[in-house]
Amino acid sequence: MKKLLMSFLLLLGLIWGPVTQAATDPYVLVDQVAQSTFERLNRQQTEIKRNPAHLRTIVREEMLPWVDVRFSAFRVMGKQLNSTTPEQRERFVAAFSDYLVVTYADALASYSQQTLDIGKGRVTGQEKLVSVPVSVLEPNKPAILLEFKLRKNSRTGEWKVFDMIAEGVSLLSAKQSELSGLIRQQGIDDVIRQLNELTQKPVTPVEYTQ
Repeated sequence: MKKLLMSFLLLLGLIWGPVTQAATDPYVLVDQVAQSTFERLNRQQTEIKRNPAHLRTIVREEMLPWVDVRFSAFRVMGKQLNSTTPEQRERFVAAFSDYLVVTYADALASYSQQTLDIGKGRVTGQEKLVSVPVSVLEPNKPAILLEFKLRKNSRTGEWKVFDMIAEGVSLLSAKQSELSGLIRQQGIDDVIRQLNELTQKPVTPVEYTQ
């Protein structure tokens, strides 16, 4: 399960970035952002080696803008959402956002020569949810088949990712099982504290390879 989640996180980190012109077409968005993020990872290899924390900067700037963090955080809270106050929810969203940054950055440290084959498609304008298939290709290894789930913001018309599925396993559901249970057992405030402690840990140096 851990290996599968790491594959999820790696691909999310490689795909989402600041290509605002493509935000109204989920297929174009995935395709253009993938190229943008790969180029930055390659271009800033020296800086990443010197300062592993820079991976978090890349995630925050390239990926996070295209993740629907609030929607995902609320889905992760599940039934526990109704037992929290608005102030607690805001603090959880902020903590969950930082948690995603750290987790995705850790996964990005494993980047090494992967390429993406991104599915094509068209939207008619009536869709609210779209799945974009992606194959992760690496020399001498079997392809990893993924499916990105995106939802359209009814107010802005922008598409953002809220989940990814591989081998029938949903990243969102996995995180919901993990964190919703903790919220139920320990309370929202304690879970927020744990997430904040996790994101404040120093970055472990990694070997970045092309």
